[in-house]
Formats: sequence, C-alpha cells, structure tokens
Amino acid sequence: MTCYLYDTKECPMLRVCCSDTQTQEDVLTDVLLDDEWHIVLFNDNHNTFDHVIECLISTCGHDTLQAEQCAMIVHFKGKCNVKSGSYDELAPIHQSLSEKDLTVELKP
Repeated sequence: MTCYLYDTKECPMLRVCCSDTQTQEDVLTDVLLDDEWHIVLFNDNHNTFDHVIECLISTCGHDTLQAEQCAMIVHFKGKCNVKSGSYDELAPIHQSLSEKDLTVELKP
C-alpha cells in the first residue's frame, strides 16, 4: 500500500492511500466524489459567539438553536462538524466561512 499527502486549497493535508492495483488518480477521484464530506469548525481566540452564530445561520442554513449549539460545542470541545454533504456542495460554503474569518476545514 502506498500513501500520498495532498495539500491543496480545497483539501489541505489530505492523506490518500492506494493498494498496488489502484492508481493514485483513481483513489483521489473516489475520495473527491465521496458523498460524505464535512466542514469542521475550530475554536479560535478572535471570533465572538455572535459572529460565529451569524455565519452558521447565513452560510450553512442553520436555525438559531442549531448555530448556538454548534458554537457551544466548538467553545468547549475545540471543534464541531457544522455541515455534511458532497464535496461540490460544501466547497463554496467552506470558502465563504473562511472568508468570514472562521477557522474551518473541509474533510472527507
């Protein structure tokens, strides 16, 4: 088995492993097309609860209670999956949250 580490804007530090019968491109394509991607929000020292909640409501489509709960989980646990879906659906949401200065990762 061979493992590769990809570092792109969309997938920072993505580790992909392939067997001897698979090519690197085949495995990467399978990972990118997988339906189960997640946006993970991380705790930071500069965003307020109100800013985080507003971003989750306006960008992720959360209702107020869901956004508040995610903000609390991030505060106490350090991170929270805030949105799941396909890569194509989540990539622009991830970009928007990043532009709003939230610390987020898009992970398979």
